[in-house]
Amino acid sequence: MDSNTDFRRSSLASTAFFQELGAELAFIQDAKGRYLSFYWQKAEQYNLTAAEIVDRPLSETLQPIAPKPYLEILRRVLETLVPQRFSYPFCRAGQYFLFDLTVTPAIDSNGKATKVLVMGRLLSDKPTELPPDSPEFMPDPALPSPSDARQQMLYPASPIGRALPPYSQIDRNIISQIAHNLHRTLDLETIWQQTANSLGQVLNASRCIICSSKKSSENLESSPFLASENQQNYPAPEAELQKSIASDCSPPLSPAQIENLQSKTFKVVAEYRQEPYSSMLGLELRAAEQPGWIQTLATLKPVALNYASPAADPFDRHSVLVAATSYEEQPNALICLHRCGSSPPWSPVELEFARELVAQVGSAIAHATLYQELEQARAEAVALSQLKSQFLANTSHELRTPLNGILGFLKLVLDGMADDPVEAHQFIEEAYGSAVHLFNVINDILDIAKIEAGKMQLDLAPVKLNELLQQVENFTQVQAQQKRLQFQIQKPAAEDEIILYGNYQRLLQVMLNLIGNAIKFTREGGIRITAEVIKKKVTVYSQQFPGMVKIRVADTGIGVSLDKQDKLFESFFQVDGARTRQYGGTGLGLAISQKLIEAMGGTVNFYSMGEGLGSTVTFTVPLYQEPLFKN
Repeated sequence: MDSNTDFRRSSLASTAFFQELGAELAFIQDAKGRYLSFYWQKAEQYNLTAAEIVDRPLSETLQPIAPKPYLEILRRVLETLVPQRFSYPFCRAGQYFLFDLTVTPAIDSNGKATKVLVMGRLLSDKPTELPPDSPEFMPDPALPSPSDARQQMLYPASPIGRALPPYSQIDRNIISQIAHNLHRTLDLETIWQQTANSLGQVLNASRCIICSSKKSSENLESSPFLASENQQNYPAPEAELQKSIASDCSPPLSPAQIENLQSKTFKVVAEYRQEPYSSMLGLELRAAEQPGWIQTLATLKPVALNYASPAADPFDRHSVLVAATSYEEQPNALICLHRCGSSPPWSPVELEFARELVAQVGSAIAHATLYQELEQARAEAVALSQLKSQFLANTSHELRTPLNGILGFLKLVLDGMADDPVEAHQFIEEAYGSAVHLFNVINDILDIAKIEAGKMQLDLAPVKLNELLQQVENFTQVQAQQKRLQFQIQKPAAEDEIILYGNYQRLLQVMLNLIGNAIKFTREGGIRITAEVIKKKVTVYSQQFPGMVKIRVADTGIGVSLDKQDKLFESFFQVDGARTRQYGGTGLGLAISQKLIEAMGGTVNFYSMGEGLGSTVTFTVPLYQEPLFKN
């Protein structure tokens, strides 16, 4: 007994199994197209029996018109182990049948396939008698066939919007199963990938991509941008676009609405593709430069079209189907299916299938997006609450310590505990130092409160760089010497004064803050301060300046780990609470410095190679006038 006989007798080949699948039509074939089993709900209607079809030569049974292309599909499925979906005409005893078929390889335990499982439904049993060039009909689009067969087997073309044959139970089951899987998770990336895989496989696409709209605040340079090679016809003229929208019975768009849609940028966030076609994952695509995108975003209906110059397309696309998923009439993603190489264009049945599934995908994406946003907001609120609690704990320590010092030293003086006037003077000096420290802590808290409330007002004026650096040296050099640290200030080699444009007191506050941190967190080595003039015209607050001055504060201190540097400038964020208590401070210095510098038109950056490897902080300030430099 051969393996095919065993296969026919297996439960997989049984009528009961096919009925359980819900398939209208199901059969198993080998590489030569020979039927190993056969089931069709409508078999009696057309006087067909499995005995007349199974294990008989293909030419004597239900056979595909133009068998060679059909057998080529079977061969490709068996070799690649990738399912294929297409429509194809069959005939038997002069009767015509047009089937919508999905061919799946039956993979054995060795990972190979010698048989295929074919499931589908009847699309039509009425060949046309009209001439082939009639605009009301078109040849079967699945595969090329001999010209005589193409002239005999034609079926009505169904453009989008025309009534289509009702779906069989198998299509309903596929849509229900995909929708069920999508709604089982609230992870947005999982939904994107499941959608791409499901649609790509079911609709036999060469490539299926999911594109998520990028927010205007996102950095558009984070991924490579790719314009379509076929964009010579896009964006379409407004009149042509309005005509396309009107053909879908959708209300016309205003010029502002069209401009808004054309300005949208989408990122490819998930992809299904067949070999050997190249990947598009991670690319950024502008709606105005992609065929069909504006129309589907405006109408929320699938659009299918062919590329004008498929040979020039870098991704081998010749036919595309694009659909916008939406929730409450608002698009939230784009699904793009590509046919590449020799694969057939999109059929009306596939368009209707995509239309029905897209509605399910849109609601799933909307629910997952809302859940993701709520989770992110909740996580941010929890993190902020924790940071504020830690901040309050450290701040209370910073307030109590100098306050206790003030009270303690003044109590000693009042109680006459000083042995002589010199010691009494020392007690008063210690109390004064504690008061100054307390004053600075309170100032930091008030500054950050003003900044976050948007009430920080700065008066900007010319500031001499030399005076600023000299004042910084006067305040900080002694602190560095007390810790036996090297302290260097390097100025630009200019013949005249370098003038900045900013607020003198706030610039001094920023520099004292940065240098104070450098001294505090450095045990050995030193601190180096450099200033550099960058000659490049900039505009700040509608005023043009000849360049910027970059000031750099570098130290050989304890550094900061790479994973914490991105949060270093957040309000209430401290790298390490234990470290903060060890070295003192509220941890607000960098946040305040960044806000002040940004208010003066500059930027602040922090660099460290990791813990124990030192730190460098740079900030820029507008250059008021261009100086003369020494040769």
